[in-house]
Amino acid sequence: MTGSSSRPNNSPRQGIILGMLAFLMWGSFPVFFKAMVGATPLEVVCHRISWSAVFLLILVCTRRELGSLRRTLSDRLTILTLFGSTVLIALSWLVFVFAVQNGQVLQTSLGYFITPLVSVLLGFVFLKERLSRWQQVSVLLALLGVLNLTFQQGRLPWIALILAVSFGVYGLLRKIVQVEAMVGLAVETLLLAPMSVGYLIYLATQEQGHFLVGSLRLDLLLPLSGIIGAIPLLCFVGAARRLRLSTIGFLQYLTPSLHFILAVGLYSEPFSSSHLISFLLIWAGLGIYSGNAIWKTRARENNSVTLKP
Repeated sequence: MTGSSSRPNNSPRQGIILGMLAFLMWGSFPVFFKAMVGATPLEVVCHRISWSAVFLLILVCTRRELGSLRRTLSDRLTILTLFGSTVLIALSWLVFVFAVQNGQVLQTSLGYFITPLVSVLLGFVFLKERLSRWQQVSVLLALLGVLNLTFQQGRLPWIALILAVSFGVYGLLRKIVQVEAMVGLAVETLLLAPMSVGYLIYLATQEQGHFLVGSLRLDLLLPLSGIIGAIPLLCFVGAARRLRLSTIGFLQYLTPSLHFILAVGLYSEPFSSSHLISFLLIWAGLGIYSGNAIWKTRARENNSVTLKP
């Protein structure tokens, strides 16, 4: 009785720790992937996919979920949906690594700040979810932030937009498909693994690869990228099971905030007045969106308490 009664009290605390670990690790990814300069973004992503597939397959086996993996692989509609999500997450990874290696960490921060608002818009368009007045205002402010940066700099912040849209649509597809997070990620990496391994073999035969050719740094970091990519997801899944969605929503801003600090503070990327105005507009939109979400959550909780006999 003592163990079962203490578990609910520990669960939220464990959830916050796991959530912070996940988003802090994702937030520190620019440091990790900048250390792999020398290998091309495509080579880095192929290593990340290949080693993630090995790591996740081991995890699936140890958790005795091979049966669930087989059932998922035999479902044609599920596989088609996961293939779509696979292409999107691979595109997101590729653009992210490209941005980090080319001094565009600030754009990754912008992209991940926009992502929650893109998700709201996608829910409205594809899932027929109604947008409240405050949600409409938050999406409009994010749009104004992107437009301001576009007009001031004379070009679209395409890295930020690709990251936000690809990750937003990825989340939409994963919301539609009924697959457990770990099994779904394993299937995604397995779908990409043959092409990734094939490309790495091609690079090796052409003597253009950077793995096991003399750089101890890359020999360690390239395989590690697969494990580093999977661990935050495991922490995130653990946090999602223990915390309210509104709490997860707040914690997720740790990632783009860290990207922002790294870009401006550590990497000294250009940060102009147009950047400041755009970020202020997007932060205002996120503040309104988060405040509205918290108010709705508390209203639902109060209603449920009132309705209890």
